This record gives sequence, C-alpha cells and structure tokens, in this order.
Amino acid sequence: MSTERIVFIVNPHAGYGSTGRRWPRIQAMARERLGYFTSYLTAKPGDAARIARMKLMEGADLIICVGGDGTLNEVINGFMDESVPIRDDALLGFVPGGTGCDFIKTVPIPAGIEQSLDTIKEGYVKVIDAGRLRYRNDQGHQVIRYFHNIVSFGLGGEVDERINKSSKAFGPFISFIWATLVSIFLYGKKNIRIEIDNSGSRDVIAWNIAVANGQYHGGGMRVAPDAVIDDGLFHITIIGNLSLAEVVRHLPKLYNGRIKDIKDVSILTGKTISAFSPERVLVDCDGEQPCSLPIVADIIPAALKIITRRS
Repeated sequence: MSTERIVFIVNPHAGYGSTGRRWPRIQAMARERLGYFTSYLTAKPGDAARIARMKLMEGADLIICVGGDGTLNEVINGFMDESVPIRDDALLGFVPGGTGCDFIKTVPIPAGIEQSLDTIKEGYVKVIDAGRLRYRNDQGHQVIRYFHNIVSFGLGGEVDERINKSSKAFGPFISFIWATLVSIFLYGKKNIRIEIDNSGSRDVIAWNIAVANGQYHGGGMRVAPDAVIDDGLFHITIIGNLSLAEVVRHLPKLYNGRIKDIKDVSILTGKTISAFSPERVLVDCDGEQPCSLPIVADIIPAALKIITRRS
C-alpha cells in the first residue's frame, strides 16, 4: 500500500513560470499546514492527468493541483473513468496559480496561496458536477475529455488559439481582451446546428455558444451568470446574430454579468448538447483548444469532491 496519502501535482510553467519560482515557498507553507506529502512537477501536457490517475489508483486520498484552469482540467481528467470517478472517496484540492483561474470566480476557493492552503487544511468538501466532451481527433478516433468549467465553440475557440500562440506578457486580462478584440474583427458569425436533450435540432447563426458548468471564462467574462456547479445542468449561452458593431458595443456586458441584457443572446439549460457546423468552428475546453465541431457534451452530476470554503 502506498504511503502517499496527500499528493501535490504542480505545473511549474503556470502563471508565466511564477508557480515554479514560488513552489519552494508554497511547499514550505503546505508542510506547516498539512504535514507529510509528496509532490510531482509536470514537464509536458498530459503529465498532470497521468500522475493523478496513477496516484489515485495507488491509494492517494487527496490530490492537490497547483496551477491554472488548464492544469486543473488535466487533474480532473485523471480522476475520471468513463462516467464515474476512479475513486469516489478521493478529494481534490486546488491552489490557484495560472493565467486566468476563472473557476475560482464561481467556486469559493481563495486566490491567495496561504488562504487556499488554509482552505484545504479546513477540509470542507463540496460535491460538484463535471462535463464530458466527446469529439473526433485528427485521426478520426473518438476522444473523451472532461471539463469542470466551460466548453465553448465559435469565438471562444478562436480566442484560445490566438492567445495560446501569444506570450501573454501583459497579463491575463489584457491578453484575453487583445485576443478577443482581434478575433472579433478577423472572425465572423458561423452557422451552427445544435440539439439540446433530444428536443430536436435547431440552426442558429452565432458568434459563440458556451456550455457552462461555471460562470466565467476567457479571463473574467461572465458568460453564464446563472450557472450553478451542482445543479445537474448546463447553462447554455448563445451569442447570436449580432452585427459587428453590436458585439463591440456590448463587450463590457460580457464582464459585468449583464450578458442577458444583450439582444440576440439566449440562455438555455440542458443536460446534453450536440453541435455541428459545415464551417470550421473551433472549440474551447477550460482554456485549451482541443478540437473543432462536431462535438457532444453531457453533464455528469455529483462527479467530483473538491475542497472549498464554506459558502
């Protein structure tokens, strides 16, 4: 039996490398609060999911992710097996340290290192839903990827592709704003066919469609202000057939929670959504850009146990 009951998975590249530079200090503070643990630093994409899965199967009780939403997404993928967690008794902790960290704007996890470690020490557990995304890779094989926050397609995927190729040297907010503005002027609305909960397909002309478990993505855009992480539903926001001028004029409403006030924005709920387009429409999954349409996403209620503050 493994003695690694508490395992830290650390992405040293998160936050432009600041997480790696701060890790010795984080490690010392964690020792004071949590006692003995082991830690693993990731070196490449996929490491966090692989390590999480391996350590859970070896008997770890608590996996603590240190990084951003992308690292947390990988760790969560390590937790999941088909539609259930591989260990339903295992707990997930999160010490935010990435570029965007949108998830903690919905879930009561503090941004500060000391405060997030204190939260983990206190050990209040919240059971949350997860999303399951299914798509075909470049080789035509079906891929399943889980997400904790938001999958979007359209402008969101374009922004991801652009920002992931940039240096992000001006920080998350400015980087996301720049990538969004450039994408708006270079992109365009797409024809997308969606179906929600087998209710019949509908064709929409849309800038972006967000399938939300959390409320925020894209560095602080509150794209789904009514989303709840434990209600067993997606909140699906369709930014529809607006003119370019209207998109630019209403851009502040994406940040202040007033997105519902925009004409041609629809917000629906559902447990499953499928989407197809004859055009190239890129997909965003928790800040990463894994594929293009078509996709199917469905909600997995009560999938994960994560340590948060008492709300």
